Amino acid sequence: MGKKVALITGITGQDGSYLAELLLSKGYSVYGMVRRSSTENFERIEHLRNKIEIIQGDLLDELSLIDIVNRSQPSEIYNLAAMSFVPTSWQQPVLTGEFTGIGVTRILEAIRNVDTSIRFYQASSSEMFGKVRETPQTELTPFHPRSPYGVAKCYGHYITLNYRESYNLFAVNGILFNHESPRRGLEFVTRKVTDAVAKIKLGLASELRMGNLDSKRDWGFAGDYVKAMWLMLQQDKPDDFVISSGETHEVRELVELAFARAGLDYQKYVVIDPRFIRPAEVDLLIGDYSKAKRVLGWQPEVSFKDLVNMMVDEDIKRWEWKIKVGLAAK
Repeated sequence: MGKKVALITGITGQDGSYLAELLLSKGYSVYGMVRRSSTENFERIEHLRNKIEIIQGDLLDELSLIDIVNRSQPSEIYNLAAMSFVPTSWQQPVLTGEFTGIGVTRILEAIRNVDTSIRFYQASSSEMFGKVRETPQTELTPFHPRSPYGVAKCYGHYITLNYRESYNLFAVNGILFNHESPRRGLEFVTRKVTDAVAKIKLGLASELRMGNLDSKRDWGFAGDYVKAMWLMLQQDKPDDFVISSGETHEVRELVELAFARAGLDYQKYVVIDPRFIRPAEVDLLIGDYSKAKRVLGWQPEVSFKDLVNMMVDEDIKRWEWKIKVGLAAK
């Protein structure tokens, strides 16, 4: 058997970069799909650029996807590309549906037309549960999404399931709960907090504006979660799995831990701003990953506190470097 080949859509994102590292360590040839853009952001994969093949394509263009699958001839496809920031999905609900929902169908059609032996991973999301019907959430918990992003993810999830059942494709859904890292985008609440803590610690900022501190989330480390993605495609039979930490933490706890890591009292710096409260809030998300533990042998390794500490440390280091080289005015 020759070298395994993987195609990752969304390779420039947080998950794409960690997954690419994992697959390279396992001896894969890795192709990463990126959209044509006048500005390219390869920051998260800069250290991998000479080890992976970047290939241009677009989830809105089915012919480009068919071409990419023909050219790369992957044995596995990981679809991590999406309009992934929930608040933005309210501003661009139609585009979110096209990318995050219909885009999945286009990839599945490319697989169906080119090579039905390709194994496919779809990045589903805990945002599909939305207004939760039961706690904790399992693979059988009904969906009630509370954002255009969550709705689009539901479409992607069910179309993957439909192609598996209708065309006998090896297509799986990973229902991933919130997963964070120092590579998380600055628009996400965890990174927004740790970046602000670093700036406040170094005298570059004086406050952090936040929305609902009582909102609860199930947060894990992205580096742990990409291992679960890979494991799902190594099974004998395709199936769907909840991937989570099994713990719930308030945003307030995240804020408190992050400031404490920098030796600061969060109450002196945090300002509640109504602009950051969602039109329809998701109040409590907590996943039950027992099926993944039983079938895949997977469980999270990095604790919530260690994750927050890791992110704060990296952001402080990054801002210290920016000050040193003159990229941040102190």
